[in-house]
Amino acid sequence: MQVEIKNTRINCYKCMRPISTCICKYISPLKTKTRFIILMHPKEYKKEKNGTGHITNLQLKNSEIIVGVDFTNNSRVNNILAKENSSSFLLYPGKDNFNLSVRKSEEINSFMGNTPYIFLIDGTWPCARKILKLSKNLQKLQRVSFDNKIKSKFIIKQQPESLCLSTIESVYTVLNLLKEAELEKCETKDFLIPFEKMIEHQLEYMLNPNSKNYCSTANKTITPKNMYKKNTERNIIFEQ
Repeated sequence: MQVEIKNTRINCYKCMRPISTCICKYISPLKTKTRFIILMHPKEYKKEKNGTGHITNLQLKNSEIIVGVDFTNNSRVNNILAKENSSSFLLYPGKDNFNLSVRKSEEINSFMGNTPYIFLIDGTWPCARKILKLSKNLQKLQRVSFDNKIKSKFIIKQQPESLCLSTIESVYTVLNLLKEAELEKCETKDFLIPFEKMIEHQLEYMLNPNSKNYCSTANKTITPKNMYKKNTERNIIFEQ
């Protein structure tokens, strides 16, 4: 009797992509004064192959991922807020936010301090709104935002607005604004490379007639964009 053996695709345990499209050689983690806490919706966590929150975490030494929906009673989030409440901020749009794009350097430094903690929500806009609606502790945080004048490179994912950015593009923009304010000193010119390589691999797959997700009308080019200019352990924490 013959036994059919199916080919098993081997994935990289770091970037979570197939070995053939692994992007780890493009990962160059930055050391930042700012700590980024990525609050990831469970639906987004399942998109490990093309989720930009995971790549963002790999690119930042001083970052972590916490998975959940309602963070009101999340022990890790509340522990950070208890210790760093005066230096904790939520990156989320709104008219009353502290807009990094229009503030002077001295204003940014005075408002955010030397070692800010920035919480950002990683998920679709409906998921992000749900997280904010349920999470009472996040609602109390001071919010920061920026004026986006560029078009996202995340062309394989439909955005509600042309100027909506992915998680990694948002962090890239914030880092460069903090650099302009001299709060950060890190070099960001290669920060988006892993993200760009992921898009390239995904487009190649979509344009391959032999792939199950072949799309003959897929955009064959990546649209260029203009450039903006304490514990450092990376980890993932699930909502308890």
